[in-house]
Amino acid sequence: MIRAVLDTNIVVSALLQPLGPSAQVLVMVLDGSILLCVSGSIYAEYEEVVGRPHFKLSRDVITAALDAIRKKGLWVRPTESIRSCSDPDDDVFLECAQAAQADYLVTGNVKHFPASWGGTRVVTARWLVDNYSPETS
Repeated sequence: MIRAVLDTNIVVSALLQPLGPSAQVLVMVLDGSILLCVSGSIYAEYEEVVGRPHFKLSRDVITAALDAIRKKGLWVRPTESIRSCSDPDDDVFLECAQAAQADYLVTGNVKHFPASWGGTRVVTARWLVDNYSPETS
């Protein structure tokens, strides 16, 4: 099973556009095809961002999504600080990917990240949906 870290924009997109590629990635996490890697700082960011009023997500949707992430996630504790992203706030995703030995970091902002970090490849949700099949891994 592949391991993936999801940028916050993927989680938000999944909740706002339930038929889009980000939602398809989240479904793969929920059905066990992909092992979601998460750290405390990433989870805290998910929690803060999905609760922003301008997204107009219901409390039930937010709670269900966060509960699923909490239960399905492989929790890691990064031990090394990384400074590689054009937006320093994104470095936590590389730190998590490194600690979890993730195969992919999935983001809607690939330009903010290096193309790869160690053994982790940075990809879009569309790329992952189009190129990943549980049968081939």
